Amino acid sequence: MFIVAVSWFIWPNASSGMGVADNSKSIFRELQRKKVHRYVVFKIDENKKEVVVEKTGSPAENYDDFLASLPENDCRYAVYDYDFVTPENCQKSKIFFVAWSPSTSRIRAKMLYATSKDRFRRELEGIHYEIQATDPTEVDLDVLRERAN
Repeated sequence: MFIVAVSWFIWPNASSGMGVADNSKSIFRELQRKKVHRYVVFKIDENKKEVVVEKTGSPAENYDDFLASLPENDCRYAVYDYDFVTPENCQKSKIFFVAWSPSTSRIRAKMLYATSKDRFRRELEGIHYEIQATDPTEVDLDVLRERAN
């Protein structure tokens, strides 16, 4: 009986996190299936209590554009569609999920993004790699190249 009470008490915390806006999932699917976007940056809307799209990057945009869209002092989630050519000369694409949490962001924001990440990440089916980053060096293009190969 005691274990049941403890399980009941812990359960709400285990599923903590924000909801996911339907638009967030559909924009991700556009990136994944239709290649309409090079990247998508998501933010938590605390008023709506859900993860929403903040910015999308067109297919013509590059990795520097993506990095510039990540705020210097605030947390975000992002996905980036990384295109590359293998040593066998095959064109490939891998989708990276980035949990951006700069050391200069507010502690409240870091905690909110950390507790919501797993639930949000599960909503985005088809992610190949995940990167947790606290500064730009951890999301350098070389990191993606190394992970994708």
